Amino acid sequence: MTYTSAADTARLTALLERLTLDEKVQLLTGRDFWTTWPIEKIGLRRLLVSDGPSGVRGEVWDERSPSLNLPSGTALSSSWDGEMAARYGAMSAVEARRKGVDVVLGPTINLHRSPLGGRHFEAFSEDPVLTAEMAAAYVAGVQDNGVGATPKHYIANDYETERFTASTEVSDRALRELYLLAFEKSVTDSHAWLVMSSYNSINGVTATENDLLETPLNSEWGFDGVVVSDWTGVRSTASARASQDLEMPGPDGFWGAALVAAVRAGDVAENDIDRKVLRILRLAARVGALAGFDAVQAAPVTVEDGIAFAREASSAGSVLLRNVDQALPLAAESLRSVAVIGHNALHARTQGGGSATVLPEKIVTPLDGIRSALPHAEVSYSVGAVVQNGIAELPLDSIVNPATGTAGMLVRFLDADGAELFREDRLATALIYFGGNAPIQTAHTIELSMTWTPTDSATVPFGFAAVGRGRIFVDGAVAHEGEGLSVGGTLGANMMAPPSVVTAVAAVAGRPVALKVEFDLSTRDMDLPGVFGINVGVETDDSGPAALLAAAVDAARAADVAIVVVGTNAQVESEGFDRSDLDLPGRQDELVRAVVDANPRTIVVVNSGSPVLLPWRDEVQAILLSYFGGQEYGNALADMLFGQAEPGGRLPTTWPKELTDVPVLDVTPEDGILRYDEGIHIGYRAWLKAGTEPAFEFGFGLGYTEWELADLTVAPTVSADTDGWLSLSVTNTGERAGKQVVQVYLSRADSAIDRPVRWLAGFAAVSLEAGASALLELALPARAFANWDEGWQYEAGAFAVHVGTSVTDTPLTGTVDLV
Repeated sequence: MTYTSAADTARLTALLERLTLDEKVQLLTGRDFWTTWPIEKIGLRRLLVSDGPSGVRGEVWDERSPSLNLPSGTALSSSWDGEMAARYGAMSAVEARRKGVDVVLGPTINLHRSPLGGRHFEAFSEDPVLTAEMAAAYVAGVQDNGVGATPKHYIANDYETERFTASTEVSDRALRELYLLAFEKSVTDSHAWLVMSSYNSINGVTATENDLLETPLNSEWGFDGVVVSDWTGVRSTASARASQDLEMPGPDGFWGAALVAAVRAGDVAENDIDRKVLRILRLAARVGALAGFDAVQAAPVTVEDGIAFAREASSAGSVLLRNVDQALPLAAESLRSVAVIGHNALHARTQGGGSATVLPEKIVTPLDGIRSALPHAEVSYSVGAVVQNGIAELPLDSIVNPATGTAGMLVRFLDADGAELFREDRLATALIYFGGNAPIQTAHTIELSMTWTPTDSATVPFGFAAVGRGRIFVDGAVAHEGEGLSVGGTLGANMMAPPSVVTAVAAVAGRPVALKVEFDLSTRDMDLPGVFGINVGVETDDSGPAALLAAAVDAARAADVAIVVVGTNAQVESEGFDRSDLDLPGRQDELVRAVVDANPRTIVVVNSGSPVLLPWRDEVQAILLSYFGGQEYGNALADMLFGQAEPGGRLPTTWPKELTDVPVLDVTPEDGILRYDEGIHIGYRAWLKAGTEPAFEFGFGLGYTEWELADLTVAPTVSADTDGWLSLSVTNTGERAGKQVVQVYLSRADSAIDRPVRWLAGFAAVSLEAGASALLELALPARAFANWDEGWQYEAGAFAVHVGTSVTDTPLTGTVDLV
């Protein structure tokens, strides 16, 4: 029941015909940041959409309305497991329905064209087949539970620099074989109810007006859902002639009254409007927002414990990159002392920055998880090196709301005369307003006040982080006035890595101090008028790096084992800006080397959402890539370190040794244009073409057991109309249960056209008990053999089939003829 039959379309059309032109056009622009317009006379309620690739935030960005924080997109894709992706989508839908959300704005499935891409952590892979399979499963999981999914951002929006205005110049072949292929299966197989168009232009035409919204999306793939714009992505009234259906946010935009006038003037056909409205009504019917139409699912059909799932998903997507002499898993019972080291061990990154952010009720840090798993051992902690720059929010248990006397902060919005317009009692000192009831656009001042009781005596830099001007009060007196200047000129950079304004405060342990910030809202960043963020707290002190390093070294030397957690932060990986390098921030590389010198038994955990350089990778006993592991990150990490769970991930993206080795790197447009001159050769395809050895290749990952692949049989032929197949035996030859990812690649040595050295055609995740074997059968899709040249072409002849456990470790080979 998806309301696509002729009878259902007739019923929806009857409702459409009851609407005036003004009412129809009103439906095509949002009512506010997150909702669409209701129309009571046809039984249409509002639709609520929410950011949600790795959790569902809901209508407000507010710690008082917490959300389940799942592992990042890169962690999910590293599982190479469609069942896991479907469960992830289903869990997102359960969260959505708990928060009254009809549409989840995810998954993000742009490709990892360059490791410098700012939203790399949020997307899936450098490979379109892996991306497409995982995305289709995610979409199915969401929609099988009755919530709309929104694959985004369509299309070729694989960078953040100048993303609002730049044009991606890309060949038709690369579009079809890479960037569109990543989206195709979510539409053709999982029947996505929405697709989000991107900000950028493609070959000179902005996405919301581009013919690609019609072909292939509608005309070839059969998309019958709603194309929603990225926020402010609609650029003209004339764009209504394109296959863009819904402009967000509202209520103001380029459509509205101007579009009504354009229709009446004959500049835009009313049939174009009707088609869009019909699609919005169909979406409303599917989610149960239209009277007389039953929701596709009245209640979720796939429900499981969210906390337990977040923990399982984190380990399923973590990748074991190095494990000398089976250093992992550690025997917990034999450990008497463990040195946990690293800023990210205490201040874990569970998600990247930007619109994907959610606010979990609780985060289990690596330090929490390790201590919980080792109640009998001495577990010390040393920061070692500062990673996070800027303002760190004050812990809730250290602040008191002066109005309520309870934990938290008082926030007031004032007019120009100081009269109160709005107040709220918050439970955090890092705030983002992205929709909601706060009068961001009408208030003159936001006032944030609390009583802080420090735990240590020191002179600390207290203040705020935001673009704009404010005053800092200490015990009722003005201590400082200053202005934070725009750091990147983009919404993402200014909100996720804002400038700091601080003043020195003499803190005495246990002595309360009254703190207040008054911020002039008229001076804030106005890229999006209804959006504002401000952090209040203490700026990171990096004045004594040598002492921090020495303390970590001493702790490592005294411990049975050292566990160093390195990683990135929101200033490095976030929506709104791209990265300038792949280095770990701060002095973390120096920290790892110093710890290894002090204790050769050193395990390094990498807490980043995308590739970073690991120059010490051959010096440590083990490296575990845990990505942004979600709110259960610490427990999942302990499960893997001590053997309760196996790291189940394989790399969805190539990790380089050096930045200069990366064959496709550029994310910076020149004169408003970013040229994808590499064509179809991105990711491992480009690495193989260049003949450069990476640190860790695509598909690589170790585990806690051993495997044997054997007995490959390949169907002799495949055709444009008939898929091929292969089978092989998979045996777990080790002593414990485990998981392997079998990967199938194709190559064509004598091709008449330019092809990759090899390319992914299929894969399967296999879990077996110790000593068990399984016969694995995999399809060889006909499309895997095709190339685009004004249509899908099939070059007859022999193709080599390579089967193994990474793009370069393929011990089994066969041949198939395309006939």
